Amino acid sequence: MFTGIIEEKGRVIAAENHGDGLRLTVRGPRAVADAGHGDSISVSGVCLTVADQSPETFTADVMKQTLDMSTLGALTVGAEVNLERAMIGGGRLGGHIVQGHIDGTGTVLEVTPGDQWSVVRIALPAPLAPLVVDKGSIAVDGVSLTVSAVSPADADTAWFEVSLIPETLAATTLGGARAGDLVNLETDILARHVQRLLAFTTPEGGSR
Repeated sequence: MFTGIIEEKGRVIAAENHGDGLRLTVRGPRAVADAGHGDSISVSGVCLTVADQSPETFTADVMKQTLDMSTLGALTVGAEVNLERAMIGGGRLGGHIVQGHIDGTGTVLEVTPGDQWSVVRIALPAPLAPLVVDKGSIAVDGVSLTVSAVSPADADTAWFEVSLIPETLAATTLGGARAGDLVNLETDILARHVQRLLAFTTPEGGSR
């Protein structure tokens, strides 16, 4: 479980194909400082398990399903990623509840810079649109953000906007976001649970 508050930007130092999976090695001194074998670290929003480590790096295996659903399969040596260690029980929940189980990817449509912040509009798959609400929470590449605008329900392309403050622009990879970039999306778990519950509710209000 994570909070979406990025602890540092890491850098990919190795990305090796292993059958239909990927073995990823990332340099992240802060993220790996107290990590142990089997611990969870969020890499740009994807929960990965530490399989090996050194004082400044960790290695994790990424399975095919994760590669198909996320941007991790496109990572190359030198790429920056957002890193967050799993939250500690009893700690502050600075962002929102983030599982590290992404729903899919979105495409950056445009970035509008302001004097102190940037507004980023992101297209998302139509099935995810009902799960994203104005002033609700969403994780973009592992970053906990507040939705500042959403597309109309009848829009041809579903999209949402987030406003990035200077700290987010400096501390995460979203500061370098450009139109056309793919980003990992995780919608609010509460919205996903409600959607699933409604799928089992009859028009009369009972359960199937």
